[in-house]
Amino acid sequence: MSRKESKVNVRIDSGLKGRVSTILHNLGLSESEAIRVFYRQIEHWQGLPFDVKIPNEETRKAMQRVRERRDLVSYDSAEEYFEDTGI
Repeated sequence: MSRKESKVNVRIDSGLKGRVSTILHNLGLSESEAIRVFYRQIEHWQGLPFDVKIPNEETRKAMQRVRERRDLVSYDSAEEYFEDTGI
């Protein structure tokens, strides 16, 4: 069976591209492989494989706190987390 291939050209912020390229490299994926996975998921779900929503005010504030690294708590183990939270 003959396989036709198409090329996708995308313009993207260079900082975002660099950060995502590093993440993909750590996952063992090339950018092309990641895009193919994304396309397969769109095909499988017949739409985007995640919700696309505008975050509400509370969520935007929480996201800003994380970006600014405010009010973050970290744990050295799951056990430590469970002890602290009482779960």
